[in-house]
Amino acid sequence: MPLPLLPRPRGARAATALLTGALLLISAQSAPAGADSPTTSSAATASAAPSAVQVNQLGYLPDGPKRATVVSASTTALAWQLRDAAGRTTASGTTTVRGADAASGQSAHLVDFSSYQGAGTGYTLTVDGRTSHPFDIRANLYDGLRADAMSFFYQQRSGIPIEARLAGAAYARPAGHLGVAPNRGDTAVPCVSGVCDGTRDVRGGWYDAGDQGKYVVNGGLAVWQLVNSFERAKRSGHAGALGDSTLRVPERGNGIPDVLDEARWELEFLMRMQVPEGKREAGMAYHKVHDAAWTGLPTRPEQDAEPRELHAPSTAATLNLAAAAAQCARVYAPYDAAFAARCLDSARRAWAAARANPGVLAPASDSTGGGAYDDSEVGDEFYWAAAELYATTGEASYRDAVTSSPYHTASDVFTPGGFSWQGTGPLGRIVLATVRNGLPAADLARVRASVVSAADGRLSAMAGQGYAVPLPADGYVWGSNGQVANNGTVMAVAYELTKQRRYRTGALETLDYLLGRNALGQSYVTGYGEHASQNQHHRFWAHQYDASLPNPPAGSLAGGANAGLQDPVAQEKLPGCAPAACYIDDIGSYSTNEVAINWNAPLAWLAAFAAERG
Repeated sequence: MPLPLLPRPRGARAATALLTGALLLISAQSAPAGADSPTTSSAATASAAPSAVQVNQLGYLPDGPKRATVVSASTTALAWQLRDAAGRTTASGTTTVRGADAASGQSAHLVDFSSYQGAGTGYTLTVDGRTSHPFDIRANLYDGLRADAMSFFYQQRSGIPIEARLAGAAYARPAGHLGVAPNRGDTAVPCVSGVCDGTRDVRGGWYDAGDQGKYVVNGGLAVWQLVNSFERAKRSGHAGALGDSTLRVPERGNGIPDVLDEARWELEFLMRMQVPEGKREAGMAYHKVHDAAWTGLPTRPEQDAEPRELHAPSTAATLNLAAAAAQCARVYAPYDAAFAARCLDSARRAWAAARANPGVLAPASDSTGGGAYDDSEVGDEFYWAAAELYATTGEASYRDAVTSSPYHTASDVFTPGGFSWQGTGPLGRIVLATVRNGLPAADLARVRASVVSAADGRLSAMAGQGYAVPLPADGYVWGSNGQVANNGTVMAVAYELTKQRRYRTGALETLDYLLGRNALGQSYVTGYGEHASQNQHHRFWAHQYDASLPNPPAGSLAGGANAGLQDPVAQEKLPGCAPAACYIDDIGSYSTNEVAINWNAPLAWLAAFAAERG
């Protein structure tokens, strides 16, 4: 069956108000559930520029595509000039008239200067008297973003001090949620009523998004993408770039690739969320842990005084654990055999428990203090978990679970809106297409062809738009930037499978969109670009609300344009916005401007792909 296009709202909200310059916490009953809503805002209303030259504000690779979008109502081609930092014209030509662009509501022209092979910093593109933001053209363009997008996860860690030497002085903080006053968790967290007896140790892991909850279904997807990024880099011969002592993590120098050190922090948490043997529902995974009431904004993690609660196990969470742990068993085996064996044992137990409890669904109503992360269809999670277990073990029972799944032969596993925590069928296809396994040759060829066909669909969508976005015009939903980035990874996988350059081009142009070539000329990645987001919705990175707190660190991806406008700030500031322009860089706009692990994970994946040379 078709996978859902619309992801459920993110799990990171509290109710606050900004009144006469003071931050006053208000009760959850005085605002819509899951709302952080300042009554005033320093951010200007976001709007689409009537004329502009929109570029990737970070820049372009010398051997990659170099395209820009010009906002202009002109029906005839316009002259363009590429100038270096000294103002010298290095290339010139004329635009291609694109015309009306449905998603942005703009009239667009396209500039293609891909034939220019020079390198340098401070380039600008001028069209009809208008000049772009400056950008670079260099081979090492994405090295910094690769590291910064990964550092996001370290800084989202729960249960460990964040060190100034790794994150910078502004971002250093004590460990949160270790049961040290005023915290009441996460070393001994009670379940919500009727779920379990006693308490559970569920410390560690990553805070999910702008709040301080931890959700297995989102953590499973995000950790899978980080480990998959390393596994792909290893196949391409570029694993060294993510190897030991390459990233800013406290485990650097331990002989294990740093990206795997980071992923392990979440994997250990996921396995702590598994119901122990001898307990009711043994092998299942608790769905989530978070505060009993919405955490106020801003709140530093170590200052969170709310009680923590563990929520009932779900089949979806259990299968996320099975998939991520099975992948762990395969990828970590050369570096830590004992940990890999523990992952495999956890994966097997989770699979068996999910098979015995196939319809335990998280309720949509469970949204007090944290997002519900409900999912009424878990056949895709069964397919994904079976694919990972089969790729790791080669065992017939998992192969049979793969081949008997309707998701194995369905033509619509890849949807135009991309995959998400609620739609994981594509992950099973990607695993089977790229990891050596025992599928018959014809079946394997069909699986690989389905990935390539999905990538062709994304390229077709991009070709029909003024901004080359791998989304349909109606695809600007909550977390659209995560969907864009996920579709970029599909094209990159197609490049791996075929070595056809158009798929690499599509993946790189996905980054162009995220870094400024969009309807607002907005780089959605903090610290990257002259006009970059800096006020994402977050409890600690909350400088807009409290000057003593920092803005989000470089490399954090904002949720992006969302035509749903599901927060008061967006509703006030963005009425009538075109879908691709429904974004505002305001900390109160959680429906357009939150951060999340499942959005930064594909950004880190794509940055690592784009940074590969040779």
